[in-house]
Amino acid sequence: MEQSFIAYIENSIKTNWDLDALTDYKGATLQYKDVARKIEKLHIIFESSGIQKGDKIAICGRNSSHWGVTFLATLTYGAVVVPILHEFKADNVHNIVNHSEAKLLFVGDMMWENLNENAMPLLEGIFLMTDFSILVSRSKKVDYAREHLNELFGKKYPKNFRKEHISYHKDQPEELAVINYTSGTTSYSKGVMLPYRSLWSNTNFAFEVLPLKSGDKVVSMLPMAHMYGLAFEFLYEFAVGCHIYYLTRMPSPKIIFQAFAEVRPNIVIAVPLIIEKIIKKSVLPKLETPTMKLLLKVPFVNDKIKATVREQVIQAFGGNFAAVIVGGAAFNREVEQFLKMIDFPYTVGYGMTECGPIICYEDWRKFKFGSCGKAAPRMEVRILSADPENIPGEIICRGPNVMLGYYKNPEVTQDVLEPSGWLHTGDLALMDRDGNVTIKGRSKNMLLGPSGQNIYPEEIEDRLNNMPYVAESIVVQQNDKLVGLVYPDFDDAFAHGLANEDLERVMEENRVALNAELPGYCQLSKMKIYPEEFEKTPKKSIKRFLYQEAKG
Repeated sequence: MEQSFIAYIENSIKTNWDLDALTDYKGATLQYKDVARKIEKLHIIFESSGIQKGDKIAICGRNSSHWGVTFLATLTYGAVVVPILHEFKADNVHNIVNHSEAKLLFVGDMMWENLNENAMPLLEGIFLMTDFSILVSRSKKVDYAREHLNELFGKKYPKNFRKEHISYHKDQPEELAVINYTSGTTSYSKGVMLPYRSLWSNTNFAFEVLPLKSGDKVVSMLPMAHMYGLAFEFLYEFAVGCHIYYLTRMPSPKIIFQAFAEVRPNIVIAVPLIIEKIIKKSVLPKLETPTMKLLLKVPFVNDKIKATVREQVIQAFGGNFAAVIVGGAAFNREVEQFLKMIDFPYTVGYGMTECGPIICYEDWRKFKFGSCGKAAPRMEVRILSADPENIPGEIICRGPNVMLGYYKNPEVTQDVLEPSGWLHTGDLALMDRDGNVTIKGRSKNMLLGPSGQNIYPEEIEDRLNNMPYVAESIVVQQNDKLVGLVYPDFDDAFAHGLANEDLERVMEENRVALNAELPGYCQLSKMKIYPEEFEKTPKKSIKRFLYQEAKG
């Protein structure tokens, strides 16, 4: 097969013409032929508006079927897509639209309320994604195209529009497809330039390792503007011929449960936070009874009980999936141990936007506990360490998934991408003899102890997050001392009759208990309570750089 990503899309539309493709949960459904029709209409708008191949088109809004249509229409036309996270603040969106030199912007209704078209002078038109109506037009051509769309479509396809009419842009492996602006937990966003080979290789990887087939169902929970959600909850599924359901609202545990129960997805792709919430809310409370705790410790009974518990967890995810794939952030160790104990079919992958995204993966049957798998097909992974089995080193990787570089930023590109193709990830890990990679933290988060010891704040936070009434935490270094910043689980505390002053006492008890488990150089000198959740990137990792100077 020729290495063409767009061929995957074209073939899927033709093969699955009459099947359901995209559904807005509790809303309308588009079949593959409807998607094809809408793509064709957008192509007419692009063409009449004077959009050339290689021009940039930005998309910003919550996940929806029209988001997916706009994305596919842009690529199949030969333009470059710039997906922007709807969680970004307005000035971030303005900056990205301007920096990418986008000609058109497709925007969700909720997003549009906060934006200011005058701050985006290069745009020729802004369209509302719900119905593709024009919000702002700076060109007569754009107006004309939208007003006469059905007439232009009718002229182009006088008999009626059939799958034989479909002939899309022929992509080249090195050609630019997507510019994805990273959230960047450290500083300003960078525009990652992903070529078609990266989209093709990531989609091909999913065909090799994930068990979906035409007609299967999946619930999309992750933002499509993020490469993890885009690659593995949309592009691969669309290429297979799946039916994708979009949770168009904020995916709260309640809505997710409801969607899982109704849709019964064939695979679950999620970030740890979603898995942890579901298990903490629906499964663990049932196990917290004294009898249950006792029984889980008895070796013989325990297998039966484990099977029952496993069944409960499987039902919580809809009861119909082959596996749960976790990625995007670190897994809470306690939750992972629980899943391992009940033989739950889960696996943890590792990737980054710069690889569109996959770097490491392993099937859940062979997956090594605590790791994030082995080098994905077509990818080489190395650890820069004299003894990678025992001493963590930076992960570097090379292969077709790797980006072309950062858009209009050759200096930063040179910092991370070697001429020989090796990408420096900035993450630290160990690698065992079999090639299993175990992440030890971000090299830029690593703290140095008083005698030069390496301190990985994530490992301390992982333990701290499992202590009573801790919702989330960050460990920072101040004057060579470690301080734990904690956002408490206020609901839980108040439900147990604790007042604010009691929380101070509980956190001090937590600190003492935690220090008893940690080596001297990792001990916390004090705790500081935060009244609200820490600010997060769209991938739900805490923006650490905002809290380094925390006074307390």
